[in-house]
Amino acid sequence: MQHIPPIDPKQYDLEPLLAGRDLTPEWINTDDGDPFSPPNVARCHIVEASKVVPFHYRTARPQLPELRTWINQLVDQAQAEQQKRGSVVASITRGPSLLLLGVTGVGKTHQAYGAVRELAITGVVSRWVVTTAADLYAALRPRHGIDSETEFRRYRDARLLLVDDLGAAKISEFTEDVNFRLVNYRYENHLPTLFTSNLMSRELSGRLGDRVASRINEMCQRVVIEGRDRRRGVAA
Repeated sequence: MQHIPPIDPKQYDLEPLLAGRDLTPEWINTDDGDPFSPPNVARCHIVEASKVVPFHYRTARPQLPELRTWINQLVDQAQAEQQKRGSVVASITRGPSLLLLGVTGVGKTHQAYGAVRELAITGVVSRWVVTTAADLYAALRPRHGIDSETEFRRYRDARLLLVDDLGAAKISEFTEDVNFRLVNYRYENHLPTLFTSNLMSRELSGRLGDRVASRINEMCQRVVIEGRDRRRGVAA
């Protein structure tokens, strides 16, 4: 891991995230010359997270207790594995998954990107691949010059994967196949995945199929977000 020079916490809107974990801006810029130190790992992943978090969510932070618990579980498991193996750095490779449910506009995507940002400051290696379900299917459709299987493996093997708006795309044999292959692999290998969906639990089977819904129900803790459509200001 390369050494990352000091960063401006205000540029990345880090103060609320740091305060939430009892950390300080001074800690994030601690430089002891060790590229594997938690502050340097955090600086590295703050920069990386800024590349995958859309501008609209650049200040997002997780507020759901269940989401904070999930983040802590991933960090604790990574640190326990580091001690067990004697690794120089804690890295998230296995762990639980989470499914955020709620109607349009209640803040599921905001919370999801908040999790990406908070994991970045924990000092553990957290390499994300992020996509919407619609973009996932578009990226995997056969086309000239693109190896769809190689592209699929990028999502399948991701250390941490965020799939936003699962179940929103039109159902087809192609999307059903992608859903099953992706979910089944990550289910079998305990790869941490964060899903968001407008579907309620009872609707998952009808939209995704029984095989996919069954695996998601087992691999994920489900969190239902209630409230209002923030974009339109109407009751949800």
